[in-house]
Amino acid sequence: MVDQEKAPDPTLGTALRFLTEVVAWVAAPWALWGWSPWAAVGAVVVLIGLPTLLSTPGDKTNVIVAVPGIGTILLTLLQFVVAVVAAAFAWPAWVAVLVAVLVVAASISQLARWRWLWGAELG
Repeated sequence: MVDQEKAPDPTLGTALRFLTEVVAWVAAPWALWGWSPWAAVGAVVVLIGLPTLLSTPGDKTNVIVAVPGIGTILLTLLQFVVAVVAAAFAWPAWVAVLVAVLVVAASISQLARWRWLWGAELG
């Protein structure tokens, strides 16, 4: 168990994570719309709704439904994977490569937070 009560909050890491989330929120419906508008809307609901609803105490100020740290890590990884895959389907290759670089940078910047989350429990 980690002694810290609150997650590390590196400003650059937070900004990169948010930018990656925004890319996922835009790229997923863009990539899915031609296949199914319902899937496109559903993707946005899942990508925005789950992290809003589920969070680890100490990682966010307002916790609606508390989950262990691994849950928050998995939700972040979901956003990152969706950003890369959806960008590859939705946009030109050079944009998809830029998104992949952004995800790598965001992942590196999240390592301290993920280490903290790994040890975060509900109690």
